[in-house]
Amino acid sequence: MSFDLITDNPTINLILYLFYGTFIFQLFFYWGIFSRLAFYKFKNQARKPQAVSVVICAKNEYHNLKENLPLILEQDFPDFEVIVVNDVSDDETYFLLKILSDKYPHLKIVNFVDNVNFFSGKKFPLTIGIKSAKHDIVLLTDADCKPQSMKWIEEMQSQFHSGTEIVLGYGKYKQEPGLLNKIIRFDTLQIALQYLSMALSGMSYMGVGRNLAYRKNLFYRQNGFINHYKVKSGDDDLFVNAATTKQNTKIIISQESHTVSDAKKTFSPWITQKRRHLTSGKYYKLSTKLYLGIYTTTQLLFLAGFITLISVDYTLLIVSSLFLFRLISQLIIYKKVMLKLSEKNFLLLVPVLELFFVILNPLIVLINMISKPDKWK
Repeated sequence: MSFDLITDNPTINLILYLFYGTFIFQLFFYWGIFSRLAFYKFKNQARKPQAVSVVICAKNEYHNLKENLPLILEQDFPDFEVIVVNDVSDDETYFLLKILSDKYPHLKIVNFVDNVNFFSGKKFPLTIGIKSAKHDIVLLTDADCKPQSMKWIEEMQSQFHSGTEIVLGYGKYKQEPGLLNKIIRFDTLQIALQYLSMALSGMSYMGVGRNLAYRKNLFYRQNGFINHYKVKSGDDDLFVNAATTKQNTKIIISQESHTVSDAKKTFSPWITQKRRHLTSGKYYKLSTKLYLGIYTTTQLLFLAGFITLISVDYTLLIVSSLFLFRLISQLIIYKKVMLKLSEKNFLLLVPVLELFFVILNPLIVLINMISKPDKWK
């Protein structure tokens, strides 16, 4: 083993310097940004509850609505309505909603019989649902999501104070056996690690429609989704990316505030879903693109540099030590965040899954440039 910092090979020297530089960047992300979520201490202050309108878009979601909608309609909260936009479903969705509306007076149905959506995706039906809301606080989720607790609405609305206009929640996936389930839950966790940490850093850039709340007044001031109506995805992240400021966005990560969805059971539909999600990134603000670009590039170069240095048998003690230090930092941060977000059973897979997504995400972006992903429903 050599302990020299410089070799006679200029290519190896370049890789070595890139490895050192990306190590510093990666350490900054983990301890400068991600640690904010890992060590976040939420202080809940009792405030007068504010009325909430829950909005759900549904297209052929009979089975999901039958299972999940009563859990939302029966939330332990004094003043709320639930609006379900039935987007030209050809299953039994409408009849289920009519039955439920007889039992729950606070359920409001917006029923599309004909396809009047001139844009692909759910932005148009979601817009109609939001405009139909009678309360200023609008809480969004999907038909295939269920609240983690009967206090979900209470928790999500509790952060609307002191100028808050957006509240970012966590939408998790149900833990089930199998590698694909771990892959999906890790992907969800690493995305949440970034957008929740950045929000705590005053640089919020996205949220997820499975669990997201904002003021209806803000939606009108932003002209809704008009600036990206033609983009199939982005009803959640692109809206937040445009509307968020350092002062108007807060997060809520208590376990009572989570929503839970069933993860895809096979690889193909999950890839299709992920392809749709990744189409909106190119429409982010320049500052967001720079942040994501620097993080993913330094992540890729750090891992590639380490693998290259090891493969050519250039195993400097300092290289191994830096890799180990970054690995320990990563596991510490992920462990604490997993505890906060009630995720488990894949901590030791984090380094392997990270490498998997370092390869997969650029590949999906490349595929999306060649062919467009399927539209919503």
